[in-house]
Amino acid sequence: QVQLAESGGGSVHAGGSLRLSCAASGFGVGSNAMIWVRQAQGKGLEWLSGIGSDGSIYYGDSAKGRFTISKDNAKNTVYLELNNLKTEDTAMYYCAKDKYDWSGMDYWGKGTLVTISS
Repeated sequence: QVQLAESGGGSVHAGGSLRLSCAASGFGVGSNAMIWVRQAQGKGLEWLSGIGSDGSIYYGDSAKGRFTISKDNAKNTVYLELNNLKTEDTAMYYCAKDKYDWSGMDYWGKGTLVTISS
């Protein structure tokens, strides 16, 4: 059974940092591409970053220069490090698993809430 569990969210001041984790079970993160997206209240999903099964990495404009994606195949976990956080980064952050070859996401976690105060 495939499951994704995000953690690491919380409340920090602007300029602070957080490290989000996405623990996977039922499949290997080393064999599938994984992504991070976020959704602010009242807004749509925003794609942040993806990491391929081969370790290739991609970032959306909002994540470039401040966020870093990584994975630990042995721990079967994907991470998203958030640095220099801004109030506009306040959102629910989700990880998701790719079906195959970046064809689309078939499993999603329940999310972890990040709240940034000024």
